[in-house]
Amino acid sequence: MKESATYKSLSFTIDKTLKSGLGRIGSIKTAHDEIKTPAFMTVGTKGEVRFVDMDSLHQIGAEAMLSNGYHLRKLAPEIAKQGGLAKYSGWNGPTLTDSGGFQVMSLGSGLGKVVSMDRKIKQTSEKNRLAHVSDEGVDFTDPFTGEQEFIGPEESMQIQTNIGADIHMAFDELTSLADNYDYNVQAMFRTEMWAERSLKKHQEIRDSLGYRQNLYGVLQGGRWEDLRRRTAKVLGTMDFDGYGLGGAFLKEQLGDILRWCNEELPFEKPKHLLGLSRPDDIFIGFENGADTLDCVAPTREARHGRIYTRDGEIYLRKFKDCPELLDENCDCPTCRSGWTKGQLRALWKSPTLEEKALYYKLSSIHNLRFTIRIFEEIRQNVLKNSYEAYKTDFLSRYYSQKKSSMLK
Repeated sequence: MKESATYKSLSFTIDKTLKSGLGRIGSIKTAHDEIKTPAFMTVGTKGEVRFVDMDSLHQIGAEAMLSNGYHLRKLAPEIAKQGGLAKYSGWNGPTLTDSGGFQVMSLGSGLGKVVSMDRKIKQTSEKNRLAHVSDEGVDFTDPFTGEQEFIGPEESMQIQTNIGADIHMAFDELTSLADNYDYNVQAMFRTEMWAERSLKKHQEIRDSLGYRQNLYGVLQGGRWEDLRRRTAKVLGTMDFDGYGLGGAFLKEQLGDILRWCNEELPFEKPKHLLGLSRPDDIFIGFENGADTLDCVAPTREARHGRIYTRDGEIYLRKFKDCPELLDENCDCPTCRSGWTKGQLRALWKSPTLEEKALYYKLSSIHNLRFTIRIFEEIRQNVLKNSYEAYKTDFLSRYYSQKKSSMLK
């Protein structure tokens, strides 16, 4: 890893753009090193990636780690005493925290999960909600302790500044798929108000740990073009260092929503796409202006026996005693060490915690390296002017059995 350098503020350099105009490659400089973009931010929710040590993350080319403000809120003062998240975690590289708004809001809405084949939406009933939103912030009940708590923009900024990541996210109201247009209008105005309050508080306290901490504004607006474009224009005039692109929407809307936002936001500032990492999502995100992405899926799915390969995902439960290598074309430490599908399945199904933990590490390293390598190859192929051919070849092979709609 490069020796750390201190930067007065985040800087973003664009090296080359796609002909379409929104996708680009470049680099983000932070107080704890540089992120080559586009990049995948590995999720270490509580300041660590489950079952994967920090040396292994650096070994597989991880560029940055994202942690969660909500889950670290009680530890924030201690993290500050230890010099911030990079030191506390042992990662010692670029870091980002989200505001915790997703977790807090999910206690109130259930986030409108799709629960049936006819795409009906379920929303938590009012009496069962653990979170209640007002213009001041969110009153919520911790589902594990039963304690009553409150987080608003100022509280979120104080928590995140104590945690001390290089990049923070403004506090926002995440709506659900079940929320209608009128409610999304309310939430959008509230998010814009919270953005101003987040920015003001953050600018007051951002350098408290001795290095510059940066703030991204977060865009909401649901699935509606007029709301997305309108709020992008409003937040684009504010003094944010970059922008987070979030919200609850259906997968097929991703490209349109990113395009609406990024056609209005300042082109010269970096954009982060929250919570997606499927290969088709990566390509759509990159082409429509996302410079960094994060998602828990690579490690979470690895722990459940779902492994990524160039020829699509495989499920280890089907490979008892299989002598085939996990992925002959993979350069991750797991594959280079010669682990077979059958061996990994045996570890996964083992009754011993030690062997299960070894499986979780080996499979997580593989899935993370697979995801990180896509970003590396995107950068390489943009520079060689072969991006379109690379994307077509990758997706046609990965989704050969699913007939990816992107290639129709």
